[in-house]
Amino acid sequence: MIYLDNAASTRVHPDVIESMAPYMAERYGNPSSIHRYGRLARKAVERARRQVASLIGADPSEILLTSGGTESNNTALLGAASKGRVIATSIEHDAVLEPCRRLERDGLDVVYLAPDKLGMISPRDLEKSITDETCLVSVMFGNNEVGTIQPIAELARMCRSRGVLFHTDAVQAAGKIPINVGDLGVDMLSVSSHKLYGPKGAGALYVRSGIRLDPVILGGGQEDGMRSGTENVAGVVGFGRACEIARENLEANASHMRDLRDDLVRQVMEIPGSALNGHPESRLPNSAHFTFLGVNGEDLIIKLDEHGIAASTGSACSVHTQKASHVLQAMGFSLEQITGSLRMTVGVFNTKEEMGQAAAVLGRVVSELRAVSPFREKYSF
Repeated sequence: MIYLDNAASTRVHPDVIESMAPYMAERYGNPSSIHRYGRLARKAVERARRQVASLIGADPSEILLTSGGTESNNTALLGAASKGRVIATSIEHDAVLEPCRRLERDGLDVVYLAPDKLGMISPRDLEKSITDETCLVSVMFGNNEVGTIQPIAELARMCRSRGVLFHTDAVQAAGKIPINVGDLGVDMLSVSSHKLYGPKGAGALYVRSGIRLDPVILGGGQEDGMRSGTENVAGVVGFGRACEIARENLEANASHMRDLRDDLVRQVMEIPGSALNGHPESRLPNSAHFTFLGVNGEDLIIKLDEHGIAASTGSACSVHTQKASHVLQAMGFSLEQITGSLRMTVGVFNTKEEMGQAAAVLGRVVSELRAVSPFREKYSF
């Protein structure tokens, strides 16, 4: 099996699994308990908090532990925006877009910035959209479909100069490219464990010191009253260890993934009628997104799976809705281009040999599907 859907989820690192095991066996205490079992669990949670903070250059006190990227994004949007204007982009993950729709229903003015054809948001467009009523701006760090990386530092600096809070969904970027929240100047930043070789069900929201959000989950007052509920200790421990591994190997892993991605792109682009989507340079090191005219992307995924290759057309969270990619629509793609799209995302466990095998299979599958496509007479590949 060749797994090329690492943007959807990653294999849990063996060292992460090892770090979690004791907290599902002999160290199973509730971290809010004051006995020995509870103290051991609390110590593990706080160690993980430090590990997460270290990955993004934050202070541990600025790390709010959550269940993942979706909760982090919801907490940032719903916890920070109470009235006025919110600015997001039309290419955000649904974990940002849905809270924005909630805010609209609550009476807030929500503006969605459109990207250019490469998936890039213009700082000038943001500047023109900020008003005296603007309370929050949220712009994704690296897009989960086409991989385009936004000029986050410039956008955050613009917001800071206007006294506007700035949040970025860095779920796809964290652990793959260097991130320092101080250098970027962001106020909030979302991270997810299972995108960087940790377990599912764990994540974090960086909240700059001095910012107080309205809690979204109420109850026993855990996480300094910001996120009630007993901590997922084993998941948090695994998340922390995954962040530590990512930080220690960031440069080497990024180089490895970039080399594999570029090798894959080079071979796939030899397939007639193929196109590479997203920004050619400002892009995540593991991400490749293609269009094959005259082919249905869903059929591509099924055929590739039959040959032992896992890929996707876009966000795994949106598959059940069976809707066309809102990201590609916002970038100005035609329905035919959207229909023929395929996302292939490499990971640290992939190999160069797999890239050649995957490209060869993809080429055959595209040819087979085009041979029976109702559009076969429209193109001469």
